[in-house]
Amino acid sequence: MSVLRTERAAAYWTLVLERPEKANALSGELVEALAEGLASAERAGVDVVVLRGEGRNFSAGFDFSGFEQLGEGELLLRFVRIEQLLQALARSPCLTVGLAHGRNFGAGVDLFAACRWRVATADASFRMPGLAFGVVLGTRRFAALVGSDAARAVLESLETFGAERAQALGFVTRLAAQDEWPAIAAQAVTTAQALAPAQRAALYRTMGGTTDDADLADLVRSVAAPGLKERIRDYLAAQAAAQARRPRP
Repeated sequence: MSVLRTERAAAYWTLVLERPEKANALSGELVEALAEGLASAERAGVDVVVLRGEGRNFSAGFDFSGFEQLGEGELLLRFVRIEQLLQALARSPCLTVGLAHGRNFGAGVDLFAACRWRVATADASFRMPGLAFGVVLGTRRFAALVGSDAARAVLESLETFGAERAQALGFVTRLAAQDEWPAIAAQAVTTAQALAPAQRAALYRTMGGTTDDADLADLVRSVAAPGLKERIRDYLAAQAAAQARRPRP
C-alpha cells in the first residue's frame, strides 16, 4: 500500500501523505517517499510543490510504532532522515506550500514549518512535544518564523496552539477552508512564475538560513544522549494517562 500519493498538474505537484489510519504519522517509508517525491518534482522543473494530508489531519509527527524493536542507532537514523527532509524542503528551488488541517504534532508540524507558504484551516492545531522526550528538531526554524521569545514560550510549555494564534504568531501565513486550497495552489503558481526558475532559486538560496549543520548537530546530540527509548516510553505513557483522564463526550 502506498504511503504517498503524487498528484501531477502542469506547473505544480501535490504530495499527499496517505496514511490516514495512522494520522499520517511519519514512518521511515513515508519520510523516504517524501524526500524522493520532492527530488522528483525538482528534477521535473516543477514551479510549486504542495504538501497535504489525507484524512483527518496533516500529520501526527514521528511514527513511534514498533520503536521498542529498534536499536537506538536505528532511531537516531530515523530522526536524522527527517531533519534531512526538512532541510531539503526548506532549501528547495520550488515554491513549497503546506496545507494543514486537524490536529498536528511534532515532526509533522516541523514539516509544515519548512514550507514557504503555510496555509491552515480554522480547525487546525499544532503541538511540538519533542523536548518532552529530549529531541531537538526544527527549533531554530520555528524561532525564525515566530521570533525567539514566542518560540521559547511555546516550546517550554509544550503548548497546543490553534490556527488563529498560529497566524498571529506568523507561523501560519493564511487561513483557508479546504475547498479554497485548489485556488491557493493556482495562486502559488502565478507567484512562482513571476520569476524565472534560476532567479527564484537564487532568491530562496539568498533568503534561506545557513544553520543546517548546526541543526543536524543539535538533533544528533539530543537523540544520542543515553536513554532515548526510555524517554520515549515515559513520554508515551504520560500521553496515554492524559488521554485517559480526559472526559469522554
